[in-house]
Amino acid sequence: MKKRKNLVYESIRMVILLFLVSLLAFVLIASSPIDPLVSYIGTESTLSAEAKAEIVEYWGLDAPLPQRFMTWLNNIFHGDMGNSITYKKPVATVIGERFSYSFVLMMISWLISGLIGVVLGIICGLRQGGIFDRIIKLFCLITKSAPTFWLGLMFLVVFAVWLKLFPIGMAVPMGNLASEVTLGDYIYHLILPAITLSVVSMGEIVLYTRQQVVEILNSDFILYAKTRGENIGQIVKRHILRNVLLPAITIQFSSFSELFGGMALAENVFAYPGIGTATTAAALNADAPLLMGVALISAVFVFSGNMIANVLYGVCDPRIREAGLNE
Repeated sequence: MKKRKNLVYESIRMVILLFLVSLLAFVLIASSPIDPLVSYIGTESTLSAEAKAEIVEYWGLDAPLPQRFMTWLNNIFHGDMGNSITYKKPVATVIGERFSYSFVLMMISWLISGLIGVVLGIICGLRQGGIFDRIIKLFCLITKSAPTFWLGLMFLVVFAVWLKLFPIGMAVPMGNLASEVTLGDYIYHLILPAITLSVVSMGEIVLYTRQQVVEILNSDFILYAKTRGENIGQIVKRHILRNVLLPAITIQFSSFSELFGGMALAENVFAYPGIGTATTAAALNADAPLLMGVALISAVFVFSGNMIANVLYGVCDPRIREAGLNE
């Protein structure tokens, strides 16, 4: 019953946060120098003043800001996110086409960073103070502090330009018809962006898992397990994995926001046709409808990850769940 209440509480909070993010994004875009009319007709338009006035009235651009926001919100509930000025398509179509690329990139990077991060963290914890531990810790600190775009550029220069092991960018080979593109082509073009994003997001989970393993190894029940004759393999399987995996998964879900931000930068570095490159194009072309759509969808994705993390926190530690319900 309490778990159900916690889930309902998190869902309500997510809806409230989405509303506030939508309101803030709408106000910021409406207050910016972006002129929706100029963005729509272009700076060199020869339309008459009467024609411009008709467009303003048709789109409701002369309405008060609260009314415009409620109209936009009502359209969202009916599945209408407006039309992209940049791509000349419905915003929902643009996001749908590009989100599939971004989602695959994020999920692969999320899984790789999580799996390798936990393994490296356990090894470092078991070999605390050793050469391997020091090297991995230094590597994690460097990758955590290095900007995503800089790391992506380094990988691009080394592995694509110098060594020519991977393509320079894009999601498919240039000049090929859609019918000629194979699954291998998609995977080949995905490897370098996925590695970049995985390396950037791996540091936190490695350091967290390492610290957890060190604390577990110094606990009394591990000493008792050793006196019973358990070897290191049995200790890892019976005690370390059981106490490390769920908190590590929780940390991974809570890192969705950082992963999403890193993904946007990585996509621009590798010219990968995802949400990140669409956002950049929308910003450069003052495409307000697409900017609003991306803000809403990215908020849904990030808040969903945070909600899952909060629920898992409650599973890991019931005291957290009780504190959340008593607020």
